[in-house]
Amino acid sequence: MANNVDLGTAKSAKQDEFYTQYEDIQAEVNAYLEYNPDTFRDKVVLLPCDDPEWSNFTKFFAQNFEALGLKKLISTSYASESKKKNGQLSIFDFITDFEKNSPEYDEKKTKVKGKIFTLTRRSKKVDINDLNWKYLKGDGDFQSDEVKALRDEADIIVTNPPFSKFRPFYAWIKEAGKDFLIIGNQNAIAYKEIFPDIKNNKMWLGCTIHSGDREFQVPDNYPLNASGFRIDENGKKYIRVKGVRWFTNLDHGRRPQPMSLMTMADNKKYSKHKEIRNQEYRHYDNYDAIDIPFSDAIPSDYKKVMGVPITFMDKFCPEQFEILGISKTWATEFEVKKTRIYKNAVQYNKNGSTTSGNKVNNGGVIAFSEKPDDIYYIDENEPHKYLRQVYTRIFIQKKDNNR
Repeated sequence: MANNVDLGTAKSAKQDEFYTQYEDIQAEVNAYLEYNPDTFRDKVVLLPCDDPEWSNFTKFFAQNFEALGLKKLISTSYASESKKKNGQLSIFDFITDFEKNSPEYDEKKTKVKGKIFTLTRRSKKVDINDLNWKYLKGDGDFQSDEVKALRDEADIIVTNPPFSKFRPFYAWIKEAGKDFLIIGNQNAIAYKEIFPDIKNNKMWLGCTIHSGDREFQVPDNYPLNASGFRIDENGKKYIRVKGVRWFTNLDHGRRPQPMSLMTMADNKKYSKHKEIRNQEYRHYDNYDAIDIPFSDAIPSDYKKVMGVPITFMDKFCPEQFEILGISKTWATEFEVKKTRIYKNAVQYNKNGSTTSGNKVNNGGVIAFSEKPDDIYYIDENEPHKYLRQVYTRIFIQKKDNNR
């Protein structure tokens, strides 16, 4: 069994050069085509951050160029030496036969220059063998002027960017106002740069990856215990990664249907979650809302503001609920605002040590009269309260037509 890799850990170590499986790309793209067969017709599609010799994105879109009705396909890579300088791992550190046997091959350029692959509609039927390639002038960094020009030419951008670069990569797309279909960490939902667009329905989740995990190819020198890999018959190495989602602004017609929910009384009586069954729903100490730790525990008859996990977005139906805000310090522009700030909080750790408790303000807080077993906080102004911060919550409310 392969390891379930946490994206946050991989991102912080810049060990997030994951290569998407062909079938995952195919399943997602097919969903858009089922909704609108012309989604990609007459479009220029750019696949940046892509290592075209290896990328399943390039393989999929090149093989399906005619079926998708593409006008042009552009795929670019980031030079392997530049990856190393930035502490990233590469899936290949050798020259492929594809490159070495090409008249374009240059021994001096191969490690320091990015590559560009293009496929353009012609009078004859186009297939993957018609891909043309050359070295870029620079290393292929998506933020370079060279790749920005390709971005500006494109209609749709599709890729799996390194998750450590998700914020600047999305800003790069948004700057040009392009349509997109990209893979990222579900925690990106809570990013300051991302959440406002999700709230305002300018971005939403894709339709084929929800709960669970996905398998990605990784470089041979990816730092995991040997038992954590799956190695196929060709010696390629794979890991399973949890917390993956597609992010897009393309219509796919598969937004979730309204959730079937129990009343608050029935949740307290029948919920499968021990935190809910025979318990009271807790009100935040610093927001005017109640905490809902599980999306299926949302009460059908509660009409006020509720804080739900970010995984709620997998089930979010815009006709059923309205998104009002998020429990982050920066989220002052939204309808739900903090009702209090803890100015003299102290963090009490499991080992008995104490540290500054300022970070308690970056989230929803529940107050207890008895000391919790886990990390807790005490504000010196109210020493009788034991405070616990919950994971990031999205604030929602049932829409009027559901009240």
